[in-house]
Amino acid sequence: MNLSSVAIIGGGLAGCECAFILANAGIAVTLFEMKPHIFSPAHTSEYMAELVCSNSFRSDDPHSAVGQLKAEMRLLNSLTMSVVNEVRVPAGKALAVDRELFAKAITARLLQHPGITIQRQEVSSLNAATSPELKGFSAIILAAGPLASHNISAALQTLTGQDGLYFYDAIAPVIDGASVNMQTAFWGARYQPEDTDYLNCPMSRDEYFAFHSALLSGEKVAPRDFEKEIHFEGCMPIEALAARGDMTLAFGALKPVGFTDPRTGQRPFALLQLRAENANKTIFNLVGCQTKLTFPEQARIFRMVPGLESAEFTRFGSMHRNTFVNAPSALNDDLSLVNAPHIFLAGQITGVEGYVESAACGLWLGLSLVARAKGISLPKPPQETALGALLGHLRTPAKHFQPSNVQFGLMPELGLKAKKANRKQFYAERAQKSFAEWQTHHIA
Repeated sequence: MNLSSVAIIGGGLAGCECAFILANAGIAVTLFEMKPHIFSPAHTSEYMAELVCSNSFRSDDPHSAVGQLKAEMRLLNSLTMSVVNEVRVPAGKALAVDRELFAKAITARLLQHPGITIQRQEVSSLNAATSPELKGFSAIILAAGPLASHNISAALQTLTGQDGLYFYDAIAPVIDGASVNMQTAFWGARYQPEDTDYLNCPMSRDEYFAFHSALLSGEKVAPRDFEKEIHFEGCMPIEALAARGDMTLAFGALKPVGFTDPRTGQRPFALLQLRAENANKTIFNLVGCQTKLTFPEQARIFRMVPGLESAEFTRFGSMHRNTFVNAPSALNDDLSLVNAPHIFLAGQITGVEGYVESAACGLWLGLSLVARAKGISLPKPPQETALGALLGHLRTPAKHFQPSNVQFGLMPELGLKAKKANRKQFYAERAQKSFAEWQTHHIA
């Protein structure tokens, strides 16, 4: 692949990471960043790699999925991980940084690199004919993030098709299947008791109304300006539906018709379904429970549901502006657009979720493009690794594709009956071994 020069649109974590990898390999990079001339509703700093939501890169525990992903990134000489170590602040087991120092340090690294040119301007189209600044580049990388500008979003939607781009996230909580109380929950779909894709948590009348009341009184997240959206009927927050009437949920998302509680032999008053999120059936989505409740309130209120008393949440629910593509259908295996293979996507716009995941996606795209430029075949890390599992999520077809953080549920099952207390350790140890073998054979 002739890769003499690359244009990267977007100076967030993914764009910066990718630019650094490419430039270090001798590939000329022009990084387009519209700040400070234009700011998204969420951004305020002129620096690259601005951390908008928090200063935390989450757990640094080596036995957590995100801790393992960070370890793999360090082994791949990640710019993000290098700078994080320089500006770290105390945060217990979490990895947190001074946000301003972090953004300043990333920006300084890029400005000092002789192979990187930073252009402070908006790119309003992905077509070189209408955006002459893109003319002459061997490849274009779009790393515009979840708050991509209207013009770029429109251009991307033209390339992906009407159903290829999503603008608002309506996410229900996801829980660890091992934390479900199987003395209460039971398998089955509506009128299909033999179905094993759904777990069901039956509710009595009193349990239903207690849950309903908690939804109404629970603390909600106040939307910021850039998160205001029109709720369509198909993605209403469960608490908004509950506010329509006492029985709205019992006749809607929690409808018990077609189910029999094996404990009683009777149809329950209401029922919350859990849908398997992966082929291994280790993580489950709370069907119909997209929500604007705060994270602590989600944990408290959903644990009121029989069978979920000890639920462990691998992802909390949310509803916010989040532009991303339907990756399994819109992207090729190399993260290029199916309808425009000279354009690659990196970061959260691909359907990964979180600071670390976004940077990891940009890191991987940079490494894979460098390998192609050298005529080398670089296979993805195995799905047993954190990076491989994250990339595998982008290639897994889903009826309703949703962004995901890295999690052990994206990896193949362990193949052994490990005690719950040791499962994370076993996943992490397997990932470490698998990544080391892959790195030895494929990374110089």
